Amino acid sequence: MKHLYVIALSLVSFLAFAQIPAGYYSSATGTGYTLKTQLHNIIDNHNDQGYDAMDGFIASYDLDNYYEVGSNTILDVYSENPSGNDPYTFSPVGDECGNYNSEGDCYNKEHVIPQSAFNDAYPMRSDAHQLLPTDGRVNGFRSNYPFGHVNDSQLVSQSGISNPTQNGSKLGNNLNSGYSAGYTGVVFEPIDEFKGDIARIYFYFVTRYEDQVDNWSAYAMFDGSNDKAIADPFLNILMTWHQMDPVSQKEIDRNNNIYYHHQGNRNPFVDHPEYVALIWNTTPDTEAPSTPTNLAASNPSNTTIDLDWTASTDNIGVASYDIYIDAVFYINTNSNTPSYTVTGLSPNTTYCFTVLAKDASGNTSSLSNQSCETTTETSSGDSCASEDFENIPANDSAYTDRTWTGANGTWTATKARTDQTINNRAILIDCRTSSTGTITSPSILGGIADLTVTTQRLFTGTDGTLDVLINGNLVGTIPYSPTVQTTTISGINIDGIITLIIQDNDSGSARIAIDDLSWTCYDGLST
Repeated sequence: MKHLYVIALSLVSFLAFAQIPAGYYSSATGTGYTLKTQLHNIIDNHNDQGYDAMDGFIASYDLDNYYEVGSNTILDVYSENPSGNDPYTFSPVGDECGNYNSEGDCYNKEHVIPQSAFNDAYPMRSDAHQLLPTDGRVNGFRSNYPFGHVNDSQLVSQSGISNPTQNGSKLGNNLNSGYSAGYTGVVFEPIDEFKGDIARIYFYFVTRYEDQVDNWSAYAMFDGSNDKAIADPFLNILMTWHQMDPVSQKEIDRNNNIYYHHQGNRNPFVDHPEYVALIWNTTPDTEAPSTPTNLAASNPSNTTIDLDWTASTDNIGVASYDIYIDAVFYINTNSNTPSYTVTGLSPNTTYCFTVLAKDASGNTSSLSNQSCETTTETSSGDSCASEDFENIPANDSAYTDRTWTGANGTWTATKARTDQTINNRAILIDCRTSSTGTITSPSILGGIADLTVTTQRLFTGTDGTLDVLINGNLVGTIPYSPTVQTTTISGINIDGIITLIIQDNDSGSARIAIDDLSWTCYDGLST
């Protein structure tokens, strides 16, 4: 799958840092176990909501808005199929266990660190960072076994469930070689897509409960210390998983939702993945990834070019790639996928690309081969921008600031909620008397001729219009009412780089859902 990125430096935004409160980590200045204690002091004493409160949190914030967008089903790391149809799905609340006999019967709450490790004590038992909704039968199959790298020739059989499970998770003896050497007992292994998630939960847990974890050495993954906390074989496994599966948008959204809508603390290792190496990497990784090869630029449009290359390898794992255009750094991809679509390019312009690989320790490869391509000419009437709001943050009924990456770059909204739909997901802005909701596009080349957008007033309120501003100048208005309506503003005809803002104009008092926004290009020289 290609990922879309805007190349202009002013537009670069790393979502992992989009909603971290200002100054939250200002006291995290050390390294090693000193840094771990500093982080403990930051995230300690969270507002424990109790175990039962997780039911509501899961129903609101653990929905699958990443693989089956708009399905209104639970995202279960033990049943999710990231590359195809899920073997089964769960509806929030209605499919919560209950009794179960087989996979797919119902979901319950999985303690990533088993309750037996800390004697069912609070607040560990109800800590949202380590509680995930999972299939009840697979949760029971995992039981309280450690996480590890399963030897496929030594799988454990259990009645009523296949091994591997329907999404590929498995239970068996740990593979006593390579990065998982040093333990031969039974372990549970999730699929690759979620291994980093599990690792970062463990790093959070032993940091948040640094002052207690030395009492839990009976659990195989813990070593009985307060500082290192994680036993050697498992520390290497978790650090490897952390590097091979970088932080995902799902983790970022969940971290924000736990902080803003539940218990008021954050997982530092989602916000700052580099903290893992700063704390636990006593033998620094100095080996650079191999050089990316076979870079090819292709499929140009007037503002985009596709990049594909052969993936690099690394002794631990490639974390991301840096993209250079005409020998100037433009963006780090924040992903180890070896294909990208670069957007925001100028029409009828030749660009030459190179790529280098990076690992989690900051080691970099040499630059790849150079590949050049020329964007096509802009013609008035071509599609220049399109936003369907499918990538807005996870469903949330609170009215607050939102940031997300769409097909054309980073969009923002104020006084906005994300749990409404028109044609699948839609952004809703609050334009009642005391609110002034807005939507702002990234800066996009190609000008604007005609703008089209769909609106609907939801809940109570009065009908009205929204102002449309291009580069700060009013160019028209968009009506809204309880009826879904699609409006086109024709003949705007502004060329060059444009930024669009949709905002309240006090003509009505309402909450307005907005969907399927697009505009065509405009080239003043072609008219």
